[in-house]
Parts: sequence; C-alpha cells; structure tokens
Amino acid sequence: MHTSNARRSAIVVGGGIGGLAAALALARADVRVLLLEQAPQIGEIGAGIQLGPNAFTALDALGAGEAARNRAVFTDSLTLMDATSAKPVARIETSERFRERFGNPYGVIHRADIHLSILEAVKDNPLIQFRTDTQIKSLEQNEQGVTVIDQHGERYGADAVIGCDGGKSAVRAALIGDEPRVTGHVVYRAVVDVENMPKDLQINAPVVWAGPHCHLVHYPLRGGRQYNLVVTFHSREQEVWGVRDGSKEEVISYFEGIDALPRQMLDRPTSWKRWATADRDPVERWSFGRATILGDAAHPMTQYVAQGACQALEDAVTLGVAVPGAWIGSCAMRCGWGVARSSSMTRCSGFMVGVLRIVSILARSEPLVRLRFAWVLVVVPSRFGLSLFSRRYAGVAPVRGGTYFLRSGKESRQRKPLKPPMPATVHLAPSMVNGSGASVASHHPS
Repeated sequence: MHTSNARRSAIVVGGGIGGLAAALALARADVRVLLLEQAPQIGEIGAGIQLGPNAFTALDALGAGEAARNRAVFTDSLTLMDATSAKPVARIETSERFRERFGNPYGVIHRADIHLSILEAVKDNPLIQFRTDTQIKSLEQNEQGVTVIDQHGERYGADAVIGCDGGKSAVRAALIGDEPRVTGHVVYRAVVDVENMPKDLQINAPVVWAGPHCHLVHYPLRGGRQYNLVVTFHSREQEVWGVRDGSKEEVISYFEGIDALPRQMLDRPTSWKRWATADRDPVERWSFGRATILGDAAHPMTQYVAQGACQALEDAVTLGVAVPGAWIGSCAMRCGWGVARSSSMTRCSGFMVGVLRIVSILARSEPLVRLRFAWVLVVVPSRFGLSLFSRRYAGVAPVRGGTYFLRSGKESRQRKPLKPPMPATVHLAPSMVNGSGASVASHHPS
C-alpha cells in the first residue's frame, strides 16, 4: 500500500511516443516508473509525422524540446491542392508570424527521430526502468494497488497503471472492453531520398493533394535529405485493421484521374507499408480506479488533422502536471487529468468523426466543396476550442462558449479563463474567391 513517506510508483504499458512521454512526465513528478514494452527492444518504426506548436510546447515541458527541434524540419506553410487539376486551394503560412502567434513552429519529423529525442531524456532519468519483450494480458486492482500480468504469467505491481499501448490496447480492453471501428480508409506510407523526389515537388511544407476517394501528402524529413510520402484511399475491399507490406499496383489502381504532377510520386518508393485504419467512438471516461489510458489507447484518431502524436504528448504532460495534486489512496487514483483531457479529447474525437464524414463528401465534390473542406480542417478546430495550434499544453479544457479553463493539479478548482487560440491566416487561390473578389474563407487573427 502506498504511504505518505514512500515514493509513488506507476507502471506504464507501451514504449512508443506516448508511453515514453508519460514515463518521463511521471518521473519528473517524482514517481518511480516501470515501463513495459512488448517488442524485444525499445524503438520506433514508421515514417514521418507532423508536429504542431502544441507538440513542441509539450516536448519543452518534458525536457525533450531542444533535441526534437534539432531533428525536425520547420515548414514554411501548410498547403492544400486539387489533385485532379493541380491547382492550389488553400495555403496557411507557418513562418515567422505563425510562430509568434502560437509560440512555436510547425514542424515535420521522422517518427524514429522524435521517439529518440524523448528516449534520450528517459534514459537520463534514474526513476525510469525498462522491461522489454513483455506483453500485458490482464489487469487486476484493489485497495492496496494494481497489478498487470504478462504473457508468461509474471505479475507487476504498482500504485497506478497507465495504458499507452496503442490502438489495440490491452489496458483499454480490461477497463472498457469496446470494439474498434474499421474505417475502410487505407494509408500507404514510404520515405524516399531527396535524389528520388521530383524536383518540382521538393517543397518545404506538408502538401495535401485531395482527389476523388483519395489524397496524397508529402513533406521533407531530416534536413531535406528525405521526403515522407503518404497516400490514402477509400478501399474497395472489406478491410481488417492492421499493417502489412503494400504494393505499388494497388496504389496506382486507386489514383486514376489524378494529375500527372502529384501522380509521379507513386512510382518513387521502392517499398510501401500499408495501414488499414480504425478508430473508436469517444468515451466519457478513461480512468477506472488506479488505472487509466492515454494516446491512441484512449482516443485513437484518423490521420486527417495530423494530431495523433501531438495529442499523446499533451496527454502525458497533463498527467504529469496533475500528479502533484493527485491522491493515490486505498481505493482510487484521483486527479484533474481525467477531467481535463477527457473533456477536450471527447470533443476532438467527435470532430475527427466529422472529418471522416467530410472526407467522404470530398471524394465526390466540386472545387467549392473542397474549399469548404479546407475551411473545416483549418479554421473550425481553432475557432471552436480544439487546441491543435495552442501554445498552452496542459490541462486546457474547452467548455461551452469558447472559454478555456486551466484544470491541473492544485489549480483544478481554480477556473482561470484563457483566450482561445485563433487560426492562422488562410490564403486562398485566386479562383477560390467570390464574385466581389473577397476571400470566401479567410480569417486574420487579432
């Protein structure tokens, strides 16, 4: 049983970005952490990811911000293109004015590089221990503590358990027991060297080419030495959630009718990884007794606003901020974390369900509808309380009317109104203006 004179302990299940961040946040709050990872070694695979300013703010709070910045590419803009006509639809500047407004840059980074940036800080913290090749199968808890059991029947006990074990979370299965929802959207990812990237597409920005039932994304990695390529399409098959090797032939079959400019990317990768995606319906509660979940285990997201890793980082920091004011007692782990994050993330997850529907509309839309799609993805989140670009990372929970309240630790009962973040300037192509010449969907923050 935990006593006031003993250091608190926690088990973190999962050694990905969210798990490492959670372990680091807890250790920085003087909690002893055992991190359990099912893979034979702690590491990360995959391709590139995008980091909004909120991610850099969270990384700074974890002490990993400088390392991540040194490995990231800071972009000049976010750009949406029509894949059938190769004409621009919308562009958001992410240069100096954006950075001043939101306190941090918009960046892109290889998944292995951000994982390494956090892992370096984790290894430097003596309160964190690792155990690999450990797959959690079940969870038990009582007034004295919580225990997880691995594939060999070995038991690990602590004051609390944090499930950071991804979309197929064993901890979530034990706590909630709901089923994932396969979206039918398939994502192909690859990384190519700059020498193999078409010169007219070597742009310092995440560029989205939106087409019928499909889209393509590309952006630079590792100082521009590589480029991340992502293609998404609505599958014709009955998909099963999972990852496997992809085929160029399948990709090309979904991109007929796409302009030659973006289409040329499809021939460049020597290999693809194929993800059949899934998400879950939002739930009102993540914490049960001494156990909770974060990241994809709590709120798996589709990829359309590039916030999965960013929100996992926010989760971890919010948890760490809540710990000093938490009571880990004989019956439950109680903290402001669950209130703040489940409130905001239920809204964000609900927004993502809406995005998924909008993407389906986009597949059969005219340019004006695609413009409205850009408006929804870019402007609506920040107008209505989703902190996709917010510099305030921890415990910021939007409530009705657009007012923000800081809820974390001892401040959880002291509601402090904060000004909600406003979107950056949206630049629209000349063809996307109304008859008076005014921009149809342009917003300028104060």
